[in-house]
Amino acid sequence: MIHSPRPALNLQSTDTEEMDLFADDADIERASRSLKAMSHPLRLKILCTLGDQEISVQDIVAHVGTSQSNISQHLAILRDKGILASRKDANRVYYRVSDGRTLRLIGMMREVFCYHDH
Repeated sequence: MIHSPRPALNLQSTDTEEMDLFADDADIERASRSLKAMSHPLRLKILCTLGDQEISVQDIVAHVGTSQSNISQHLAILRDKGILASRKDANRVYYRVSDGRTLRLIGMMREVFCYHDH
């Protein structure tokens, strides 16, 4: 059975509903910066480890399997880009995803890239 292709979106349309599909330039820039920061393999592994949880640096190190200084450098990059938030509790630092939109994106990435059928 042959399916007809979906009609192309008219980019010249002034219809408000169609125009709302597109983010403004600030949203595009923010998404681009976030995706660039997340694109490093170790940072993706950290994000897959975190998911929707708050996890200590020590536990991230144990799960990811590299040095604490290396993990801390990558966590700092993700925090500086606004992807992660941190809090201190005594001598431990905990990290979590800081934004709901980013959390949804990470959830999709975990579903697509982080789980494997065995």
